[in-house]
Amino acid sequence: MTWVTWPMRLAAFGFWYIGAVVVANVAILHDNLTPGQDSIPGIARVPTRCRTDAEVTLLAALITLTPGTLTLGVRTVGETRVLYVHGMYSDGPDGLRGEVDDMEGRMLRAIRRTGVGE
Repeated sequence: MTWVTWPMRLAAFGFWYIGAVVVANVAILHDNLTPGQDSIPGIARVPTRCRTDAEVTLLAALITLTPGTLTLGVRTVGETRVLYVHGMYSDGPDGLRGEVDDMEGRMLRAIRRTGVGE
């Protein structure tokens, strides 16, 4: 990956994120309009690969803007920034961590001009 592909990666992430927001909205709408409760709320501690305050702030904002999820706080443990995330529709803490890791990887590939590994 190079800086030449950066605008395309940024646009692809934007489209993916819009899709994720639509899917989350449909899940919440379905849960509200049907009898019963499908949500399984939980909180997970999620270590991140974010290197800067801007990256962790953007990730926390994207999580909070996604319906059904909320960033509760951020803590720095050594060199690692750790997010505490509340989710309504995930398969336990490991499932929630996986969803946040997926979003983080896509976000980092999109905003870092040379990709995640750099």
